Amino acid sequence: MQAKQAYKKWRLEDSERRILLILGDFGCAVVALFLALYLWASGDAWLNFSVEFFKSRAPAWFYLMPVIWVVLLIDSYDQQKSANTKTTLKAIGLAILIATAIYLVIYFASPINSLPRLGVAYFIICAAVLTFLWRLVYIRLFRASMRQKRVLIVGAGNAGTALVEEIARHDSPPLTLVGLIDDDPAKLGNTIHGYPILGNHTNIAQVVQDQDITDLILAISREMNHGMFQALLTAQEKGLTLSTMVENYENLSGRVPINLLESDWVIRSFLDRAPSSGFYRLFKRLLDLIIAIPVLLILGILYPIFTLLIMIDTGKPIIYQQERLGRGGKPYQILKFRTMRNNEDMVREALVTAHNDPRITKTGKLLRKSHLDELPQIINVLRGEMTLVGPRSERSELVTLFQSRVPFYRARLLVKPGITGWAQIHQNYAETVEETAVKLEYDLYYIEHASLAMDVTILLRTFGSVLGFKGR
Repeated sequence: MQAKQAYKKWRLEDSERRILLILGDFGCAVVALFLALYLWASGDAWLNFSVEFFKSRAPAWFYLMPVIWVVLLIDSYDQQKSANTKTTLKAIGLAILIATAIYLVIYFASPINSLPRLGVAYFIICAAVLTFLWRLVYIRLFRASMRQKRVLIVGAGNAGTALVEEIARHDSPPLTLVGLIDDDPAKLGNTIHGYPILGNHTNIAQVVQDQDITDLILAISREMNHGMFQALLTAQEKGLTLSTMVENYENLSGRVPINLLESDWVIRSFLDRAPSSGFYRLFKRLLDLIIAIPVLLILGILYPIFTLLIMIDTGKPIIYQQERLGRGGKPYQILKFRTMRNNEDMVREALVTAHNDPRITKTGKLLRKSHLDELPQIINVLRGEMTLVGPRSERSELVTLFQSRVPFYRARLLVKPGITGWAQIHQNYAETVEETAVKLEYDLYYIEHASLAMDVTILLRTFGSVLGFKGR
């Protein structure tokens, strides 16, 4: 009981842990900045580590490096990733790679000796080392907190089972699942993925006391009986935290459990959310334009090169157009570099693009691996038909097919389609209806939680995917 009271006293919610993580990373980056300045200045025989050195050697933007470092790490602030040493290492490595790539582009486009090469190199090395050491401390604290958050799931039906399966998938879930409670006498004594069903509503209080429970997760999809309702109220009055299966499932998976939702969920969830906000749409459009204009210049530089490669490989056409459905089901022509032998193959691309698909040309394989075949869609973005971040657009016949087999599929059309999206960075190409359903769960999660910060996270992760040649 004392452990539970101590945990309640010092408990941090997900948002508070994220803030702590960001502040820690920023603090490490600030220390790295001063170390970089010191090391850089130590090699200067004339000015050394002095106020004059700061004025004459380090440009103003150099002091923004800690902010840039935190932005590059934005993908790692997901609670599941930040609790794992391996994903933390990958996130820091990706930040180093992106920072180096951006700097090299600026370096070769700038006058000779105009950029602080040593200062940037020292900063990246120091920031990476300090951030990793801080993250090791954070992971240890997180796992200690995880052991103290002891959870009992109320309901062992489809919803409870789905949540248990999701918890079992994680190496470091942000909780310790003790077991489940259910009023069905046939389930008592059984286990779900090794977690026992400990009783019913009549002995919740005893289970809570015996197992030192801190949290109850409500996973009852059918009508709740009065006894269970009263037992849960009593538990909450005694200080236990109550939450729903859906919110915990979303936090763990980054997806919406479409097979467990009520038919009116879309209306209740989306009408008052960010996708309907005028300010969000305005700033999202500004973000599209800010990024799309320089990307259009890159397209102009690369277009002659790709034209030559495609012409040598298989001839014309260079750009392939196909009708897709946009926001509200409005059709438009999507643009992309042709990556298959001819237009007929591109038309038949449809749902399935097999691994090592023989229809893909040599140039097409390179373009797909780097996702550069999608580059002409920046014109769709400038036209306002697409956005940088959103659900993947589909052909009308596929939308008709999927909406007859996958619940809530047409809800994807509530927002503009995107070049990249939450589903694209979490899941590879969908080859079956089942995989399409999982992809939809990611899309709906994005629509429900969309924000500019989330859009920037997705764009940075997409950039990492391009550098890593993860396309197909």
